[in-house]
Amino acid sequence: MRTKVSSRRCPLCGGSKRRGKTTFSVDLGFGVVVVRNVPATVCSQCGADWIGDSTAEKLERIVDDARQRQNLVEVTSLTAQPHGAA
Repeated sequence: MRTKVSSRRCPLCGGSKRRGKTTFSVDLGFGVVVVRNVPATVCSQCGADWIGDSTAEKLERIVDDARQRQNLVEVTSLTAQPHGAA
């Protein structure tokens, strides 16, 4: 028996998914990168989040840049990135 899953419902808890913002963090081993104000789809009930492909590509560039600089801690905001940087 198959159950139809709505793309507007959270597959984890069944809550409503809505546009929102999230915080993305990565532990690089030698340091941590934290990106705030990341556009995402967020569950209104459990808080689970999903990041779109184009946003994920921007996050990858930010993390790669931080990895090259090897900062211990880097905190940035996706909305604060200079035009054309990410």
